[in-house]
Amino acid sequence: MRSQKTRTLVESALMIALSTILSFITLYQLPQGGDITAVSMMPLVLASFRHGPKWGLFTGFTYGLIQMMLGFKNVMYCASLGAMLLCVLLDYLLAYAAMGLACVFGAPLKQRSASVAAGTILAGLLRYFCSFLSGIIIWREYAPDTMPVWFYSLTYNGSYMIPEIILTAVAAVLVMRVLDQRLATR
Repeated sequence: MRSQKTRTLVESALMIALSTILSFITLYQLPQGGDITAVSMMPLVLASFRHGPKWGLFTGFTYGLIQMMLGFKNVMYCASLGAMLLCVLLDYLLAYAAMGLACVFGAPLKQRSASVAAGTILAGLLRYFCSFLSGIIIWREYAPDTMPVWFYSLTYNGSYMIPEIILTAVAAVLVMRVLDQRLATR
């Protein structure tokens, strides 16, 4: 029992490290923040599907703490202490913890690839929703005067989150297939 817990903890730590490394490989970056990475969310999704929502949430939350420390300058742009706290919650902690729920969202589907794809997409959309709320509440001053704030946040965040979600879902399905095959032959 203890060795299984240790193994899960080590694997979660490795997924956090892999996500962090992949987050440095930027395919496209927007001027006010947000980027498309080399599927940096995929290891968090894998942790969720391999070890369940408890470990998935833990892995995503811990990754969010690391990303917050690496990108803390973003928090310093907030106009007030309340905005800073909301930024920490919405842009880092809740957003990345949401990726740990992929296994919950994919659970109703019995076919493994469909489950992984649906779970990844829905968890990614939950992360997108966190960014959308953050854009409305915290980053509203970046919206052009001619555009409603909600629409600006929806399109700005969608311009990088939707491609990131799609790439992550495809990668998660492919990697999970390989993992499942390897584990089945053990």
